[in-house]
Amino acid sequence: MPPGPPHEEKHFTQNATVRDLVIGTADGLTVPFALAAALSGAVAANPLIVTAGLAEIAAGCVAMGLGGYLAARTDAEHYAAERRREEEESRIYPDREKWEVAAILHRYGVRGEVLRQAVEAIASDRKKWVDFMMRFELELTEPDPNRAAKSAATIGGAYVVGGLIPLAPYMIFSTTGPALVVSSLMTGAALLGFGWLKARATGLPPVRGALQTLAIGGTAALVAYLVASLFGH
Repeated sequence: MPPGPPHEEKHFTQNATVRDLVIGTADGLTVPFALAAALSGAVAANPLIVTAGLAEIAAGCVAMGLGGYLAARTDAEHYAAERRREEEESRIYPDREKWEVAAILHRYGVRGEVLRQAVEAIASDRKKWVDFMMRFELELTEPDPNRAAKSAATIGGAYVVGGLIPLAPYMIFSTTGPALVVSSLMTGAALLGFGWLKARATGLPPVRGALQTLAIGGTAALVAYLVASLFGH
């Protein structure tokens, strides 16, 4: 063991959850905002905009959640297939697989008798042997068995929360003009806040993360608004 007491290290390990939150929230903020903004120029009644916005949020929630579910299931199936292949190869071609273990350890500076002992130690336990090959040869980590459901719920829920922010002013104001202005301000503030929180969670500079999210989300919303306006007229 290394000398001295262990020190606490802070690492962020929920990259998949953050990714799902980013996908769901970013799309939820931009797409309903663009739809409502485009309809504001063609429809005078806010209730119609709210109805269309809620329908879009519901459809987007289901579509985005289903996409996240299928993506996570695909990752899990890919991992399972590769693991079965590695297990079979370790049984049929043990010498070749040991050579691959040695090659991996050699890249990390393990040499000579230590290398031989390390290879034999790893190969003595087939499960750990396969775990080693999955992690260091294929660079795959075992997915959470509940990952698909969690991904669907996270993306879908984030989409709903994000989508209600730009739509809320249309539920409050009776005319489209003030609703559009407040919706734009709220969406911009939400993008800034979301970018700041995302950057803090992932260890990036918060200001840069906030501005980057605002720029990307604002650009996406502008493009969607222009397209919706073009076909809306």
